[in-house]
Amino acid sequence: MEITQNNLLSRISIDSNICFGKPCIRGHRIWVSLILDFLASGMTLEELLEEYPGI
Repeated sequence: MEITQNNLLSRISIDSNICFGKPCIRGHRIWVSLILDFLASGMTLEELLEEYPGI
């Protein structure tokens, strides 16, 4: 499967009743900003997926 912007955006949900309306990974209560912070701090994709296997 080719990764496209639309494909990635379809995995994000925004609901004012969930996580204070912050963008989350669809079906999870994991903030997109948290994932980006982990990656920015040097966490690898493998480490991230080990920590959060459902995403």
